Amino acid sequence: MNCIIIDDEAAARTIIRKLAEQNPNLEVKEDFTNAIAAMKYLNQHEIDLIFLDIHMPDFSGFDFIQTFNNMPRVILSTSDRNFGIEAFEYDCIVDYLVKPLTKERFDKAVNKALQANHSSPTKKSDSDTIQETGNVLYVNIDRRLIKIDIPTIYLIEARGDYILIKTSGKNYTVHSTMKKIDEKLPDQLFLKVHRSYIINIDKIIDIEDNSVLIEKDVIPVSRSNRPELMKRLNLL
Repeated sequence: MNCIIIDDEAAARTIIRKLAEQNPNLEVKEDFTNAIAAMKYLNQHEIDLIFLDIHMPDFSGFDFIQTFNNMPRVILSTSDRNFGIEAFEYDCIVDYLVKPLTKERFDKAVNKALQANHSSPTKKSDSDTIQETGNVLYVNIDRRLIKIDIPTIYLIEARGDYILIKTSGKNYTVHSTMKKIDEKLPDQLFLKVHRSYIINIDKIIDIEDNSVLIEKDVIPVSRSNRPELMKRLNLL
């Protein structure tokens, strides 16, 4: 399993890395001192397991978990025994290690992660992740089909192997591609203005030079896509 380590303590990261390197089932890809840096990495890379500290400045381990809809398996590590009940409210958490860590306890947690991965359904293909019916889009998030009214979508942003769907009420992170969702959206309402952005033309507030303002987002418009955008607008 590919794994990363997130812990603000250098000594803790070193210990976890050494234990992981002794386990033939693990390959440590990166370690991070804070959750923000790890989030950027996860948007670009496929990871099977995260060793995650609970207590970190500015952004706790639980805060980190709640930012992702498709979180990999997580093994928590902490010196605090008081979060056990809260930890197992999250399906992605497979074990809870209390520092100082021992090799025996560490390997037992890794085995739980392996068993959890083997028992999970195989990852859905992009065609299973997004389904369109009439004026409604269904997205698969954590094995649940979430209904999104298509007209409420104002922006879609590419983020590595995922896309971020922004609506007037809520945002959704979905494992899919821009090409796949572009095929599901009505052409008269949506336009790809950049390789990383699809916009709802009806939601445009302002256009200036090579960018558009949608809600509070300023989106770049590529030179090749600008003519089509201008053509689609109802200009006076």
